[in-house]
Amino acid sequence: MATPIGNLDARMDRIAQLERWLAGRYPDTRVALTPASADASFRRYFRVAPERDAPATFIVMDAPPEREDCRPFVHVAGLLAGAGLNAPRVLAQDLEQGFLLLTDLGSTTYLESLQRASGDALPARLFGDATDALVKWQLATRPGELPPYAATLLRRELELFPEWYLGRHLGVTLTPRSREVLDRAFALIIGSNLAQPKVYVHRDYMPRNLMVCEPNPGILDFQDAVYGPITYDVACLFKDAFLSWDEERVLDWTIRYWEKARRGGLPVDPDFSRFWRDLEWMGLQRHLKVAGIFARLAYRDGKRQYLADTPRFLGYVRPVVERYRALAPLARLLDEVEGRTPEVRHTF
Repeated sequence: MATPIGNLDARMDRIAQLERWLAGRYPDTRVALTPASADASFRRYFRVAPERDAPATFIVMDAPPEREDCRPFVHVAGLLAGAGLNAPRVLAQDLEQGFLLLTDLGSTTYLESLQRASGDALPARLFGDATDALVKWQLATRPGELPPYAATLLRRELELFPEWYLGRHLGVTLTPRSREVLDRAFALIIGSNLAQPKVYVHRDYMPRNLMVCEPNPGILDFQDAVYGPITYDVACLFKDAFLSWDEERVLDWTIRYWEKARRGGLPVDPDFSRFWRDLEWMGLQRHLKVAGIFARLAYRDGKRQYLADTPRFLGYVRPVVERYRALAPLARLLDEVEGRTPEVRHTF
């Protein structure tokens, strides 16, 4: 799809504004500005070399202030640093214009490394480092620092599923009975989520946002962090948006996290089976939400590449709704909207 001229002009104006800001920091040097990455929001990132072939580079974040607020990023970066974790340090900021100059954590993500990996050694090492860092992050929790992951937000996120995935992507109009089934399921899911102990939650702690660097991992994309359920980031890490693992390995890695968390004094359930149930119900909230988000990115924002990973999320949802008896009506509803033959597998 071609970029509208108006949007292209706005982007070029924005880059010129960014270059003027950088020129103020490096008045005697022509900086080299190259794209580093973009995400699903309106933020963009550029790698900055103050001099040609400079050994040290920096990252500049472009976050249009009418679309994005840099202040949560700056605040959470400070919390991560205080926890002894490797996150970008803010070297300079202009909140009015929406620019941040950051330290560079490199260009190799966990996702890229894991996609190239053969065997179990590298995934085990990377996930071991990631769970070490996660335990540190959770142990640093102090109430009042981050917004609560409250029922209203959990529900608002779940509503993306019927609005964008069912309604827009599948073209399904829910009947009053179907809507009642969904409402009851959402209430059960949110109730389970809110009953968990609360810690700092990164909210997108997944291989795409973790960098292979020293110390490992480097942590990115943390500006949406909240104070919420302890299993959320574990579910993000092992049931990823862009990479899937067999359940045996997910169980093994989750048990290793749970053991570290218990040794560290985190308030995880002492019964692993109950902890696993909490994680599955937390993952269910996330996976229904993300199916809606990916549909919204495709149809509202023109980022259709995200639809390719939507089946992965339904693949995460299916075993959970089929495993727990209380979720049987939701399983039947999904069967109806997807035209599947119902399977009875509920065991809890």
